[in-house]
Amino acid sequence: MGEVARLGQRDEVSDSDAVRAVLAGDVDQYAILVRRYRDRYARYAARMLGSRDAAEDAVQDALIRAFDQLAACREPAKFAGWLFLILRNRCFAERRRWPREGRRLEDTDEAIAGPGRPDGRLEQAERARALERALLKLTAEQRDVFVQKHFEGLSYEEIGRTTGASVASLKMRMHRAYDRLRELLKEHA
Repeated sequence: MGEVARLGQRDEVSDSDAVRAVLAGDVDQYAILVRRYRDRYARYAARMLGSRDAAEDAVQDALIRAFDQLAACREPAKFAGWLFLILRNRCFAERRRWPREGRRLEDTDEAIAGPGRPDGRLEQAERARALERALLKLTAEQRDVFVQKHFEGLSYEEIGRTTGASVASLKMRMHRAYDRLRELLKEHA
């Protein structure tokens, strides 16, 4: 069987099988999990931290921590949620460090919106940058639920399963996030 065929089959391995293989000593199987979740979780981290560089660092750190603590993953079939919680906690810790380091929200990159576009979509790009700046000013909990709901497309029930928060609590955070975003975006207009 060719190398390409083997690689294709390896990516079809379930999370549970990959975790069990790594724990049994086949550490190369961890690459499957890295490929499967790195980019998706990097988008989440970039929106939480406002910087692609900080997001890459956070994801790398979360993947290393997950590998080091893989034996603590009680339900290998739910590896994605377990890894997400490690990354989410890493993002929250990073945001808590900002005031101690003297970092201001204005110092973060334009992580998602990117540079203005010369092809007539400048106004749309500016609105996207304004939203990114406003998102950085939400509390970590508000930003987390907003990003998971609107950028990752998760339901409140799915968010609740990964975060441990009740649906009512998540809806309240979202309501407060909407109120704060309206206020911040009005200031921008």
